[in-house]
Amino acid sequence: MLTVNQLAKKYKLSRSALLYYDKIGLLKPSVRSQSNYRLYTAEDDNRLRLITTYRDTGLSLKAIANILQAEEHQSAVVPEKRLLSLNTEISNLRKQQQLIIELLGAESLFRSTKTMNKDQWVKILRASGMDEDAMHKWHIEFERDLPEMHQDFLESLGCDAEEVKRIRQWSKQ
Repeated sequence: MLTVNQLAKKYKLSRSALLYYDKIGLLKPSVRSQSNYRLYTAEDDNRLRLITTYRDTGLSLKAIANILQAEEHQSAVVPEKRLLSLNTEISNLRKQQQLIIELLGAESLFRSTKTMNKDQWVKILRASGMDEDAMHKWHIEFERDLPEMHQDFLESLGCDAEEVKRIRQWSKQ
């Protein structure tokens, strides 16, 4: 059995966070001591581990409560929605990153940011010995095996929607 302070310390949470989780019904202690102190079992510990993991994904406490109350076959719905949301956010952030670099007109920023543009990627492929035919085969495989990821990758290189469409069609030939 763990006390509030012990459990809070284990998960690097404040004592008040655990008290709040109790208040909203997210994590109720399974046992109370004779002095009415909250005591947490191994099962409570495991539940808090799940709560903190879900919280680290960016889910709200309400969403976490819904997951923990859902039937097992439905518990993946909320994290799947969060994943799709994150994919959209990441894609939008990449576009913003590319636009800022363009606005600043500083190609040197590509070296200091975690981004790559189409020209840099093609240069790397050519330096590794790939010709047009090999690059075409690479795109064909990428499009066939992971079409959504292929689109995301092209967008991450700063290709606009029309170019992405053209490359994906070319990859299907």
